[in-house]
Amino acid sequence: MMVNDMQVNYTDLGPDEAPVIIFIHGFPLDMSMWNSQVEVLKDQFRVITYDIRGHGSSDTGNDPFSIDLFVDDLIRFMDVLKIAKASICGLSMGGYIALNAYEHYPERFEALVLCDTSCMADSPEAQEKRLKSIENVITNGVATYAVESIMNLFTKDSLTSEIVEINAVKKMILNTSELSLCSTLLALSARQETFSKLPKINVPVLILVGREDLITPPAVAEVMHKNIKDSFLQVLDHAGHLSNLENPGDFNQHLKMFLNMVYKEHLIINQTANHSGLRELRNKLNMLLSFRSI
Repeated sequence: MMVNDMQVNYTDLGPDEAPVIIFIHGFPLDMSMWNSQVEVLKDQFRVITYDIRGHGSSDTGNDPFSIDLFVDDLIRFMDVLKIAKASICGLSMGGYIALNAYEHYPERFEALVLCDTSCMADSPEAQEKRLKSIENVITNGVATYAVESIMNLFTKDSLTSEIVEINAVKKMILNTSELSLCSTLLALSARQETFSKLPKINVPVLILVGREDLITPPAVAEVMHKNIKDSFLQVLDHAGHLSNLENPGDFNQHLKMFLNMVYKEHLIINQTANHSGLRELRNKLNMLLSFRSI
């Protein structure tokens, strides 16, 4: 559908009346990275994934990329879908967007799940590294960049054992244009810190991080955890930067437990309604059987 003068590719699954969970993917990936989470949650929740502009099958648009622009896209996306409030789950770049979106539109969000991400702005060294990555993309192409990225995104063990996931991630990167890669790298390098805003967060927050994450390690997650009141932190074994892909079992377990806690009252009401419907159906069946016996 059209959002902010560009075509956005998205999925929208689950009951219409259920609580809304929006997933925001990392860089330079697309919404398919959340397939496992969608499958686990779609029976109880309305689960939405979308491709950030310039990624997957979403248009690039005409505006210079920035985290603020990505946030504006998210809010307008919610407006078009008539979603007043939602919970957000963002990984890496998706976490940057989630934190910035909450900072500017706190009334639109019921809970945050921050995965393998950071609240800090890029250091000068990190900015220089991103600029070198841009040079690499321009000079050597997307394929070379994809191979080098995968070495940092996955653990050493996963590089030899998680072949399906690695091929899927490689395909996502290869499907991203040079223009989108370079534009997003610039946007990430220019982003503002959200560390100083963490104490103002007053919705439930779950922080998930791979124990072997080299890009945003557990120490970074610990900083966020200590500065967000009553937040929950889970460090996932056998996982690097893409913890939801490398250890989906533990990731999904913690995610579902957290969302069940956040939406406990809704789920109880829904279960009660379902049980009521079953009781009514049983009563009708018993009446029918009694008439047949007569």
